[in-house]
Order: sequence, then C-alpha cells, then structure tokens
Amino acid sequence: MDEHAEALEADLLRHYGLDLLDWHRGRLSSRRLSVLVAHLPRDSATLRELHGEAADWSVTDYLLAAAVDHLAESNWMFATVNRDEDTDPLEFPKPVPRPGGAQPAVPDESGPENPSPAALARFFG
Repeated sequence: MDEHAEALEADLLRHYGLDLLDWHRGRLSSRRLSVLVAHLPRDSATLRELHGEAADWSVTDYLLAAAVDHLAESNWMFATVNRDEDTDPLEFPKPVPRPGGAQPAVPDESGPENPSPAALARFFG
C-alpha cells in the first residue's frame, strides 16, 4: 500500500469523496477501506499504477482487437489467393498492438510441412 499510497489517496477522494487520513484517524474501518479499494473503477489511478496501460483495456477491447486482426488476415488471404502469380507476395498483416507487449502469434514464414502421401491416405482413408 505504501508504494501506491498517493494514487490510492487520489482515487478515494475522486471516486468516493473520502480522505485516506480518515483510516488513520479511525473514522474509516479497515474492512470498508479494503472493500472500496477492491472495487475501484477501471479508470482509477491505483489500477493504472498496478497494471499500466492494460487497466484501460476491457474484454470488449481485446475482442475487438482480435476481430480486427482476423479481418486483416482474411483480407490478406483473399488478396494472396487472387493476385497474379508474377507479383511479389503480400506482407502478412501486423496485429493490433495490445498493452503490456502481449501480442498474438504471427504465423511462421516457412509455412507448414507438407504431409507424406501415406499420411494423407491415412487421414482420408
């Protein structure tokens, strides 16, 4: 709590109209303080200090980024399949940046290995 005391104090004032000093004065119980801190809104300074830019992203934001990535990949596949054979291959689209450096995997440039005729026969067998 000492590391983020300033952010916590600002959040208590901003979101609840409470002074953190009320806890030291005995006017705010530890239980109530714990409950208020546990349920701080996503835009709080404390959560931003703890989680960085990831605190601003909701599940909806991650899903939207995934949808944009999949749409870009679909467009890339369509354009790749329908291009002239003589043209240079198109660059695979880059994913939408996520907070914290967590990025979806980009396919390997080498591509998958071709299965042997025996493996194909077993699969379709």
